[in-house]
Amino acid sequence: MSDLNSGHIVDIKALIAAQLGTDMVENLFELHSSVKKYFGRTARFGIVGSVLFLAACTTNSGSTTNEFVDNTEPADKLYNEALANIDAGRSSEAIKKFKEVDKQHPYSTFAKKSMVMSAYLSYRQGKYSEAVNQAKRFVALNPGDEDAAYAQYLVGMSYFRQIPDVTRDQATTNKAILAMNEVVERYPDSVYVEDARTKIRVARDQLAGKDMQVGRYYQEREEHLAAINRFRRVVVSYSNTRHVEEALARLTESYFALGLANEAQSAAAVLGHNFPDSQWYSDSYKLLQTGGLKPRENKGSWLSRIGKKLVTG
Repeated sequence: MSDLNSGHIVDIKALIAAQLGTDMVENLFELHSSVKKYFGRTARFGIVGSVLFLAACTTNSGSTTNEFVDNTEPADKLYNEALANIDAGRSSEAIKKFKEVDKQHPYSTFAKKSMVMSAYLSYRQGKYSEAVNQAKRFVALNPGDEDAAYAQYLVGMSYFRQIPDVTRDQATTNKAILAMNEVVERYPDSVYVEDARTKIRVARDQLAGKDMQVGRYYQEREEHLAAINRFRRVVVSYSNTRHVEEALARLTESYFALGLANEAQSAAAVLGHNFPDSQWYSDSYKLLQTGGLKPRENKGSWLSRIGKKLVTG
């Protein structure tokens, strides 16, 4: 009885020929016949099995390659389709196209532009975390590119748009300042520098506002040392913000409450030098009068040194 009858061989040959081609099959089965003479049944089955495995691998490999080739589109075509989607108001579809450009043509000029556009669209959609990640990736890969300044600006704007109320943690505000500082320092000639500086001033004002809010909280509870630390930081670190006027008045109040007359008088004097028509100064002056005091600069006080900077600044 034959181990592998001729009918089965014909069926196998036909099956494999459909995948590998007739010439290759003939060569493989000639090898099968030679091995059959010398090694017997086990080897014969091994050869047939190997042929079948080769056919299967060839089929799968060919399919995968074809699919890859079929799914690859020209970079300019994908990029223009993305722009068309933007014009049609389909931002999400545009982002998908831009990502395909980056995926299929990662080293092309269109890929770089697509990264920036993806970041911009994510920002416009309010997806700030995605915008930050995409823009940061672009800057990291292309720090000297002509669009790098804009990408860094998008990072800063994405943080800036998330700045919370002063009653909440201001970690995002600090991130906005750092990101905008990068625009100013790394790309000083870019068109985004002026607005970056403006956003930094606004964010710093927010940080000062946070310290004022916490300082008032401590002051209301008569924890004056803790309050002084907050008000002092506003005067020292945020002297060019709108909060410094109130901070000096609050320092006058807290020092006066602790019986530190010299410091209270110095705080009021600096306030009067810089904001002579201020209601805060008027109130501070009246407060000192209740203790028989009046604003007077103390040359040894930290307030005296800061006051000169406020006047010249």
